[in-house]
Amino acid sequence: MTQDSIRTAIVTGASRGIGAAIAERLARDGFAVIVNHAKGRAAAEAVVARITAAGGQARPVAADIASPEGVPHLFDAAEAAFGGVDVLVNNAGLLTLSPLAETDDASFERQVALNLGGVFRGMREGARRLRDDGRIISFSSSVVGVYQPTYGIYAATKAAVEAMTHVLAKELGPRRISVNCVAPGPVATALFLQGKSDELIQKIASTCPFSRLGTPEDIARVVGFLASPDGAWVNGQVLRANGGMI
Repeated sequence: MTQDSIRTAIVTGASRGIGAAIAERLARDGFAVIVNHAKGRAAAEAVVARITAAGGQARPVAADIASPEGVPHLFDAAEAAFGGVDVLVNNAGLLTLSPLAETDDASFERQVALNLGGVFRGMREGARRLRDDGRIISFSSSVVGVYQPTYGIYAATKAAVEAMTHVLAKELGPRRISVNCVAPGPVATALFLQGKSDELIQKIASTCPFSRLGTPEDIARVVGFLASPDGAWVNGQVLRANGGMI
């Protein structure tokens, strides 16, 4: 197989949780995967090791997507390793909860820089450098539409991601590049479970018709569908992958 024939995906924030599950799913589906991390080199290398042990191809690449240089570096690495990029998954994000009246400027700016700025730069670079018939899959959240207290800044950044998704889907239509958003509900990751009592976790799970939290693999399956030929006709959409919780 030549470099030009290798289907390649970039997954941001792929060293753990949902991002790691997405990287492994896309590798099983035949993609060579750039496993992005900001600081978790060992965790990213572990994801790559699992992918290669299963017969796939992957590379760990450090990049801070909140910085202007981060996303171009990921595309440079993908093109050098595999010849081009077909799928970009804008997964990396940051959640800091506080009432708006108690949110300081630093917290606001960090969330906007990563959740909105990082996705904007990913979309921009993807629009410039993805091969035709590609996919851009970004992450929102099911808190958009519910707007619980303390989620103000996070929900605002994710709502902006949804708006950019709708616009970019129309802009890239002539190149048959689909642009979609996945908006998970609560997912049982270490980040989500940290600091929550068993009672609180069960209370949250009970709000789902399936009486459980989502898993990273649940979300990875949705991304796998959107990245596959079967998902080609889905464009400009927000898929609220939450088990009917919201």
